Amino acid sequence: MTCAAHTAAREILQNMFAAAVASAQPGRCVPPHLPAPPQGRTIVIGAGKASAAMAQALERHWPGELSGLVVTRYGHAIPCERIEIVEAAHPVPDGAGLAAALRMLELVHGLDADDLVICLISGGGSALLPLPAHGLSLDDKQAISRALLRSGATIAEMNCVRRHLSAIKGGRLAAACHPARVVNLLISDVPGDDPANIASGPTVGDATTCADALGITRRYHIELPGAARELLESGAGETVKPDDVRLERVSTTLVATPQLALQAAASIALGAGYTPVLLGDSIEGEARDVGKVMAGIARQVRRHGQPIAPPCVLLSGGETTVTVRGNGRGGRNVEFLLALALALDGDPGVHALAGDTDGVDGQEEIAGAFVSPDTLARARSLGITPRDRLDDNDAHGFFEALGDALVTGPTLTNVNDFRAILVL
Repeated sequence: MTCAAHTAAREILQNMFAAAVASAQPGRCVPPHLPAPPQGRTIVIGAGKASAAMAQALERHWPGELSGLVVTRYGHAIPCERIEIVEAAHPVPDGAGLAAALRMLELVHGLDADDLVICLISGGGSALLPLPAHGLSLDDKQAISRALLRSGATIAEMNCVRRHLSAIKGGRLAAACHPARVVNLLISDVPGDDPANIASGPTVGDATTCADALGITRRYHIELPGAARELLESGAGETVKPDDVRLERVSTTLVATPQLALQAAASIALGAGYTPVLLGDSIEGEARDVGKVMAGIARQVRRHGQPIAPPCVLLSGGETTVTVRGNGRGGRNVEFLLALALALDGDPGVHALAGDTDGVDGQEEIAGAFVSPDTLARARSLGITPRDRLDDNDAHGFFEALGDALVTGPTLTNVNDFRAILVL
């Protein structure tokens, strides 16, 4: 493949990623869903990597008075005039997030039926509202978070545990707002778009139980502090259920989703002359296993024109997992890509991009990376053994060494992972 063709393939992949991110920008997706002002006060609360941008979009389109507090990840704050923006740590929580969670509960205390609470939630909110249940400490929450992140548990499983060890998640924040009306505006970053799993559902009811959470910790061999185990075993950590009367005045709208992002990318593909194939917006599993499967589909397209003939783009979203066994830096999108490259073994007609739409893959300030037909050959010419890097969970280091990392900075939104495989 010529250098010009290589550059053109990378450009179309990057354009699709940009379109996916643009479709979920709060300035575009929040204003159409704003409610009418209430007779009483309007209080804005929220958490997540996109929450500051959501707050700014709300402020610019709100006709009346309002005040509030939202918490976002360090580096993701943008200025607001009437809504206070607080930054805290993600994915492992810190004291700033704890203080913000306490203040948020205080802010909604004592509201009446004429008041309105607008809750702005996006991915990342679980770590940003780390208010431990009674008897637990922030240190406990941090240790459990680290163990969950390394375990290979799905996001739904991790958030089930988080909800049952929290004093604010699992509908508890919504219950604290009662009897005020609560309008949830959510940007989904989870497979299936279940509101209970977006930021661990602080303002929606939760149908899972303490027994479910306890089973997850056992399945993944998560060591729990004694107080946490007691909360789950006794049922004292039970969450607010969907039929709770305190949630009767809560409404929830998904303003941006992974599916909408994939559709935006598909439009770019069509305009460039490539047939888009949407394989799913909620694909889960070990990142390296998903990479092997996607490589198999790409090869079937190349060899047999099934399920569609090339040139085409295979698009997918969701959230894979990485069970960390090595000493590398993790990153589910780059681990997916390295496994994909190994399975393709230099197939001359396949290029790929995978990235997290928030600009942060795992714990790195890197969105993802690119794969091209010469990825493995270039790595080996530098003395890098691709299989060893995968075994060490060091795909970030692998792609950085090749100059193939995708670095966007904070995108101020989050509709989960984006994967595009260009088959020529």
